[in-house]
Amino acid sequence: MKQPNKLGEMPAAMTSVLITAVRPYGPWEENASWLTLVELTKDLPDRPEVVTRLYPVDFAAVRQRLEEDLAEDFDVVLHLGQAAGIGDIRIESIGINVGAEAAHDSNSFFLLDEGGPVAYRSRLPLADWAGKLRTAGFPATLSHHAGTYLCNATLYWSRHIAERDELMTQAAFIHVPLDPSQLDGDASVPSLPAIVSARAIRIILD
Repeated sequence: MKQPNKLGEMPAAMTSVLITAVRPYGPWEENASWLTLVELTKDLPDRPEVVTRLYPVDFAAVRQRLEEDLAEDFDVVLHLGQAAGIGDIRIESIGINVGAEAAHDSNSFFLLDEGGPVAYRSRLPLADWAGKLRTAGFPATLSHHAGTYLCNATLYWSRHIAERDELMTQAAFIHVPLDPSQLDGDASVPSLPAIVSARAIRIILD
């Protein structure tokens, strides 16, 4: 059985990466995470091997998909999600054991896993990633809170499943800004072209 890496360490010989994106939700006809992933697949490195998935916007369905996908024991899982209102790449480090169907409705809060810990922290070198992106000219921030919606749940469940099943898989969640095509010309809303977000993810893969 492969052994998990220490906090902040990449797998010694990374050979497989799962990258996920999410379907549109709410008022959006597209999701920037999927637009980014489509652009990324146009210029993938020879190594590591990359597998992509498009997840639905549904807590139960995402949990089931993660159970199935993580059983393949990837080295690294990179989850991509859209975040309206940001203009930089947000690399999320912590997933908490709280979910909510509505962001500001305390009555909709629930535990993601009844027997799970309060939170999980990604074991990947996220601060290093953010620094390398900034050095390369990309706006990037290390964030310590992925919210309470599906993005947070995806990160939390990935870490929980990996630890429960003693997998070596390490996970991270990355929020990307809206693509300008989603804004109907509204320059007041922060955005970043999906092709730029994809180039940032490519640097992380490299």
